[in-house]
Amino acid sequence: MRSLVHLLQIASPALPIGGYSYSQGLEWMVEAGGIRDAAAAQGWIAAMLDGVMAHGEAPVVVRLCTFAHAGDWDSFARWHAWFRASRETSELVAETQQMGGALAKLLVDLDLADDAIREAMRANAPLTLPGAFALASRAMSIDAHDAAVAYLWSWLENQVLASLKAVPLGQVAGQKMLLALGATIPGIVERAQAMDDDDISSFAPGLALASARHETQYSRLFRS
Repeated sequence: MRSLVHLLQIASPALPIGGYSYSQGLEWMVEAGGIRDAAAAQGWIAAMLDGVMAHGEAPVVVRLCTFAHAGDWDSFARWHAWFRASRETSELVAETQQMGGALAKLLVDLDLADDAIREAMRANAPLTLPGAFALASRAMSIDAHDAAVAYLWSWLENQVLASLKAVPLGQVAGQKMLLALGATIPGIVERAQAMDDDDISSFAPGLALASARHETQYSRLFRS
């Protein structure tokens, strides 16, 4: 029961790591006219969930959590470096490192980081969000499967909130998106756990272009 409470804590948008300030290119898609309504917003988020998170971020989170729990810090460092190198724009790099650093600081401030976690933070600095999330899963005794579910849910909720603000959309539209897209998360995590290393990919040219163009967008609400 305690691990469930901890799981809800790290998945909560109230966790002060700044996820609400990022849209990961969605804001530029709205500006460019590619997203004008709830259906288009759901289509974009679904594509990111299936094409980006499912094939790249989710399996990396599973691996980082597994290695953190096992104390396999060499493997942790290798996959953490892979993920950092996979970020294709300065915004995406800044986003994952800002939120990762904020979560790592929170673990220290809450006195949840043991000596091994503190050393992993130092050795892998600047820490990305998946890396920090994996260390939080170790600190809070949350297994890799449940941590990956929480990670994806937190990402999805932030994307839906970004669409509500940027399009804009109403709360019911957002809840419908969460209901439909959230149902796919368990299957994504199962595939991530079974995925071979060579099948993990971060190839997402649409996201990279949206993020790069957002960097010079004249007026914006979000940092990415």
